[in-house]
Amino acid sequence: MILTTTNSIEGHKITEYKGIVTGISYNSSYTYKGTKMSFKDMFSMKKYYEAYELGLANIKEEAFQKLRDNAKALYADAVVGIKVDIETVSNSSVLVVSVTGTAVRISPN
Repeated sequence: MILTTTNSIEGHKITEYKGIVTGISYNSSYTYKGTKMSFKDMFSMKKYYEAYELGLANIKEEAFQKLRDNAKALYADAVVGIKVDIETVSNSSVLVVSVTGTAVRISPN
């Protein structure tokens, strides 16, 4: 499946618009190299930022997988015009990633 932030796909023609699809994922458990961060580790900025970065990457990948699954359910070949929104829930460590795009059927030019 082709995923793109652009509204068209070079070398392909959009033949049918299937609808808007989303993938949403969230998580609040920060881990450092596979283990949950200890209270002491949270004061190490290097470890904290590494855990935040890895956590965000995992949440984002999960959101993209949900987007793909939702597009496949509509028998789409691609998703165009993808937008990614990353939010934090105030006063917590919860990250929310929302990925939205238009599911389409395509054919080669």
